Amino acid sequence: MTLQWFDLTHRVAMVTGAGANGGNGHAIAIALASCGADVFVSDIDAEGAETTAREIRALGRRGVAARCDVGRPDDVLASFAALDRDFGHVDILVNNVGIGHRSRPEALALDDWRKVIAVNLDGTFMCSKEAGVRMIRQGTGGSIINVSSIAGSSALGRGNFVYSVTKGGINQMTRELAVEWSPHKIRVNAIQPAQIMTPALKAMFADPRLDAGRLRERLLTGIPLGRIGEPEDVAKAAVFLASDASGFITGHMLPVDGGNLALNAGGSRVWPSED
Repeated sequence: MTLQWFDLTHRVAMVTGAGANGGNGHAIAIALASCGADVFVSDIDAEGAETTAREIRALGRRGVAARCDVGRPDDVLASFAALDRDFGHVDILVNNVGIGHRSRPEALALDDWRKVIAVNLDGTFMCSKEAGVRMIRQGTGGSIINVSSIAGSSALGRGNFVYSVTKGGINQMTRELAVEWSPHKIRVNAIQPAQIMTPALKAMFADPRLDAGRLRERLLTGIPLGRIGEPEDVAKAAVFLASDASGFITGHMLPVDGGNLALNAGGSRVWPSED
C-alpha cells in the first residue's frame, strides 16, 4: 500500500530547467519518470533538455523536450502549447529555474535586478499560472512544486541580495497559490535546498580565486548533517510532494538543507575574500 502512495503512473509532469547538466532539475525529471510519470522537459539548453528526454524514454516513459527561457513570457506560452499538443494535460509542475547576480546591494544595477526578477519571479508566476489554468479546467487537481532556497527564509549575504529577495517572493507565492487554488485540489509547495552539489557549486569549488578546502569547511559549519547535498536529495523531496504521499500537505516550505535553517546559520556578512 505504501508504495502506491508514491506511484506517479499516468501522470504528466513539466519540469523547467531540467537539462542534462547534473543539476536539480535533471535529477527531479529522472526521479519522477522512475516513479511512473511522463515528463515534459524544458530548458534554455535545448540539447540538454533533449538528452534528459531520451533518458526518460529509456526508462519506458514518455519524454518530450522543448527549449524555453522562462524569463521570456512568449517562451513559456509556447512550452505550454507544446505540452498541450504532446500530452493534453498536466498533473505536476516543477518550477526549478533560478538565476542570481552577485553584487553588493548599493552597486546592483537596475537592469541586473530586473533580469533576476524576470526569471525567478515572473517565470515562476507565468509557469504556475499556465499550469493552474489547465489543472482547474481538468478538474482533477494537481501538484505545483517551486524550487526555492534557504535564501528565502534566511539572509545569505555575500552579494546574494536580489537572489534572496526573489526566493522570499517565491515562498510567499507558494503560500498564496496554495490558498487560492485549494478549492480546485491543487497543492502548491516549495523545496528549500541549502548548498547542493550542482554545476554552479562545482564551479565555485573549481574557481582558482577561492580556496576549495576553506570553502567546503565554511559551508559545512552551517550544515549539521555534515555533508553538502546532492541533486538526488532534492529529487526525493520533489517525488514526495508530487505524489499522493503528501496529499494533505500544501503551502509548505520543505527545507532540504541538512539542518541549516534549524541551526540559523545560513548567512554571513563576510564575503569569501574577506574572511
